[in-house]
Amino acid sequence: MPKMKTNSAASKRAKITGTGKVKHVGSAMRHNLEHKSARQRRALSADDVLRGGQTKKIKTLLAK
Repeated sequence: MPKMKTNSAASKRAKITGTGKVKHVGSAMRHNLEHKSARQRRALSADDVLRGGQTKKIKTLLAK
């Protein structure tokens, strides 16, 4: 049986940490940044950890 291929779209959007958590980059940081405050931009630029069923789904797409 061959290995399962990694979903390339998912691999560009999420990473699995050393402890097995799934990290992803949030939305709302592509354009229209001049209307957002510096505090909001700093908060949005941080990576976020997925929880629950989303984690399970992403791990299957990443073949982990």
